Formats: sequence, C-alpha cells, structure tokens
Amino acid sequence: MTKLGLLVRLKAKPGKEKLVAEFLSGAIGAVQAEEFTPVWFGLAGASGTFYIFDAFDDEGGREQHLAGQVAGALMQQAPELLSEPPHIEKVDVLTSKILKGAVT
Repeated sequence: MTKLGLLVRLKAKPGKEKLVAEFLSGAIGAVQAEEFTPVWFGLAGASGTFYIFDAFDDEGGREQHLAGQVAGALMQQAPELLSEPPHIEKVDVLTSKILKGAVT
C-alpha cells in the first residue's frame, strides 16, 4: 500500500513555464524505471506554479526517490528554471484510488 508521499511545489521563473512543463513531461521515463515509486504525477497549476506528487510504500522508497535521477536533475536545473527553491513536503497518504494506465 502506498502510504507515504511527497508534495513538491515548483514556481517557474517568468518565461520559463514551458521549460518546467517540458522537464516534468520528460521525467516520466526515469520515474517509470523506479520500482520504488509506484505513483507519480507532474501537475501544472495557475500562474507558473507546478507540482509533483508521488507516493511510496515505505520510507526507503521515498528516500531512494529523493536521491534519484529526477530529483538530482531538478535540483541542478532549479536555479535556471525556478524563481525559488523547490518546496518539498513529506506527506502521509490517508487514502487513494488509482485505476490504470499512465497519462504521458
């Protein structure tokens, strides 16, 4: 059961919104290769704000993901793309429903 999560808020620099969206869209391949990350969403909000939500079965999976390829690439590109550092919040999943398939 996925019981732990991460909620990450990303605020794009003005004019960098498309690049942040492309980064998130391009990250899906790396995340799909992570067996310890069963749930991952890249989301676009209003006014250049983006979010990542992912969920994990245990703390080990969450920590592996934070030390993984996508997190590393995000932190490397953050000064160029983001107006502020990523806001990363560890959350607990209280309930969930995921049907099937991936939106790419």
